[in-house]
Amino acid sequence: MKIKILIPIYNDWQSVFKLINEINDLSISPEFQVSIIIVNDASNHDRPEDKKKLDNIYSIKILNMKKNQGHARCIATGLKYIYEKEDFDYVIPMDGDGEDRPEEIKEFLNQIKNSNNKPLVGERIKRSENLLFKICYQLHKLLTLTFAGKSIKFGNYTCLPKITIEKMINEKATWNSFSGALIKVENNFISIPSIRGNRYFGPSKMSFYNLIKHSLSIISVFRKTFLIRSALFIILYILFIKSNASVITAVPLIFLLIAVYSISNLALRENMEEFQNSLENINNVDELK
Repeated sequence: MKIKILIPIYNDWQSVFKLINEINDLSISPEFQVSIIIVNDASNHDRPEDKKKLDNIYSIKILNMKKNQGHARCIATGLKYIYEKEDFDYVIPMDGDGEDRPEEIKEFLNQIKNSNNKPLVGERIKRSENLLFKICYQLHKLLTLTFAGKSIKFGNYTCLPKITIEKMINEKATWNSFSGALIKVENNFISIPSIRGNRYFGPSKMSFYNLIKHSLSIISVFRKTFLIRSALFIILYILFIKSNASVITAVPLIFLLIAVYSISNLALRENMEEFQNSLENINNVDELK
């Protein structure tokens, strides 16, 4: 069975090569042929040479992008490349910095046998960030459920069969939000417990700003539901505060209107024409193995 591990990367070469070495050291059953495809998002740091012998990885390719396009679009481009150019059965998208723990790949592969072609997702049961960030992350999940009607407990770290990849590359939301698009095209998942690991090098890139953008991007996939629920919330809230209206009580409405504006702008990222032409942004493909 052919497994493609898809890793988007921007400058963090030290981390991605450490990740590759750890994947190589996993005791993966020989029934799985594991290959790695790295999407280099127009890094401006030179890639170091890594000469370690990687006997347990079948092939390693680096797709070098002409211009920087962001994490979600790198994954989308990688999915399209794999679907059109590679022979595969499953794709495992994962971060290249250690926060998606490589040892959990084995659990994905163990579950494939009984998955009946359903997507496998890594459901976060433990995170490595500080308490304030964890609280904000829980708030993000609550807001997504409240305003989009979707409970999303996973990120990019998944294991997707070919039939799901086909759906993803034909869904314009994939160009905007990976997890939002996945839950839009699939209704039935198999979850495995996943612990958020620590970055190999440097601080986490998931800042509060990126978390807010990530949350709003997911909600933008379900913007019709969001707009309907937002309108209902505004009506009910105005009725609730009409006798106590003030600048303070208006704060939730202001935040909601800002969210409506932001989500409307993020929804414009769903450009199917750009997605269909995304492989044109590949400058060249380096085959490391």
